[in-house]
Amino acid sequence: MTAKIIDGKAISAAVKEQVRAEIERDKIKAGLAVVIVGDDPASRVYVNNKKKACELCGIQSFEYALPAETTEEQLLELVDTLNADNKVNGILVQLPLPKHLDEKKVIERISPIKDVDAFHETNVGKIMIGNYAFLPCTPAGCMELIHSTGVEVAGKECVVIGRSNIVGKPMAMLLLHENGTVTICHSKTRDLPEVCRRADILIAAVGKPNFVTADMVKPGAVVIDVGINRLENGKLCGDVKFDEVSEKAGFITPVPGGVGPMTIAMLMRNTVTAAKIQAK
Repeated sequence: MTAKIIDGKAISAAVKEQVRAEIERDKIKAGLAVVIVGDDPASRVYVNNKKKACELCGIQSFEYALPAETTEEQLLELVDTLNADNKVNGILVQLPLPKHLDEKKVIERISPIKDVDAFHETNVGKIMIGNYAFLPCTPAGCMELIHSTGVEVAGKECVVIGRSNIVGKPMAMLLLHENGTVTICHSKTRDLPEVCRRADILIAAVGKPNFVTADMVKPGAVVIDVGINRLENGKLCGDVKFDEVSEKAGFITPVPGGVGPMTIAMLMRNTVTAAKIQAK
């Protein structure tokens, strides 16, 4: 049995097309400000991809590229300015920030209704109780990929490996909102392979190359690989050992071309949602 590949590129293209059509139909004016501090090459790639996606969807993009030595005061001042700017509906500060800047303080300074990453404490709390306007882009993208398989989440055993605030925890909440039975695993989990083998839906978000092997996967499971790791030979790989797991799973996302494109598509959707909320 070979798994069906979940094509994140095709699904993200469809989401962006829906966003573009909605903007055109409802004559929505939407603007996204992206702030990048320093010159981290991976961050630069992400920012360029976000700009391209904005162009495609008809969202105005504003880029603020600040030098690495920018002070916290200067960065917070810029966030205040963007909070007050009516043309800016979404604000995204590209992480990671240089070490001398307090990420938590910066995120908390973004107005919750412009926080299109859904990292602000207010938005995180809303996700917890199921009363949210925005979802964090990566978990929301993972849910779209799961839905595309036709596998229903309700009643399924769902295992999330990784408990980060950005992916693992919100991912668990979204699966729970759809009536999945959810287990969150982490470095202190006892007998991790045994827990993973119970999963009908397995989400790997641990940041370790080829961490999930075939003996950890239930035959026919849906496997969503959130990891993106660069190997010593320069190649990208996920947290899942794709070649062997794809022989056993029912559905699997590739890396690259799985979760990555979805994150940006969901960001576009969040920006339009923010614009509609602010217009009211």
